[in-house]
Amino acid sequence: MDNRTTIQNAAVSALDLPLREPFEISLGTQHHANNLLVTVETENATGYGEGSPLTPVTGETQEAALATARAAVELLEGKNLADYRELIAEVRATFPGMVSALFAVETAILDAYCRERKTPLSELFGGSPRPVTTDLTISILPPEEANDRATRAVEEGFDSLKIKTGTTVERDVARVEAVHDAAPDAELAVDANQGWTPKETIRFAEELESRGIDCSLVEQPVPADDVTGLARARNAVSFPVAADEAVFTPEDAIRVIREDAADVINVKLGKSGLLAAADIASIAEAANVELMVGCMLESAIGIHTSAHLVAGIGSFSHVDLDGNLLLAEDVISTERGPEISIGGPGHGITPE
Repeated sequence: MDNRTTIQNAAVSALDLPLREPFEISLGTQHHANNLLVTVETENATGYGEGSPLTPVTGETQEAALATARAAVELLEGKNLADYRELIAEVRATFPGMVSALFAVETAILDAYCRERKTPLSELFGGSPRPVTTDLTISILPPEEANDRATRAVEEGFDSLKIKTGTTVERDVARVEAVHDAAPDAELAVDANQGWTPKETIRFAEELESRGIDCSLVEQPVPADDVTGLARARNAVSFPVAADEAVFTPEDAIRVIREDAADVINVKLGKSGLLAAADIASIAEAANVELMVGCMLESAIGIHTSAHLVAGIGSFSHVDLDGNLLLAEDVISTERGPEISIGGPGHGITPE
């Protein structure tokens, strides 16, 4: 075994991050991001990984994710870091379904691997680091507040906005209209987080069209397990439809594509991890389905990890990596704005 790549230590801790303001989606309201931090150490490097469990999406509490990650890292000590694919496959097979915990562990492994070799994480996926431009998300707010938030976003340089929906069609249309009034030149997307039925999705699209409001995509309008309903909505509306919570694994992506259920697949690392996300991206590209990358309420650790995947693969049409901009304080000093500047080695983030 090459001792220079031996994992000597691994640790797990809670990472609790207060938000700038409450963040409401159709699945609930968050005031804190109750995340976890995993570190993997070799003789010469330390890798950092973050997970952001959210029970309605990932099925995990922070407590459960921490327990899983602590058990998972026990499998790593003494192992050869160069065998990262084998290590990641082992922890994923041992703890199936614990996606946030395993994303944190996987990221720490790959970050340590790249730091050991002094290479950026993006190069594992085929590209050099380059700036990535994100949208900004507006949560479920009354129209007046949504209008104000959109106005501030434009002043901060954002020209792409994502609006949380999934309440009633009437309230959601009013919110989108208010954002459009404040930012008439911005590209608008909406994310219902499973909050509508297919009929409501169709009615929402018709209401926007009647107001002359364009939409770059409608993300996961129906429940994740209703792929047939997602296909029905996709075939009935003129706006592109994206699958998010319906796709956690490459197998999920294959099903969505076979059923013609989406124009876009949201490759979110908090659901799939890095290696499986790259597989999902390959499946989507082969089927001529557009790629989106999303995030949870993550610090710069998780956000920059995703940005490296985007830079490495190079074919994402929609980038929604603003989670750390919603935090009251990040793990590093972060400038507000749409551009994410990434570097290395690894994902380039060492928590302060």
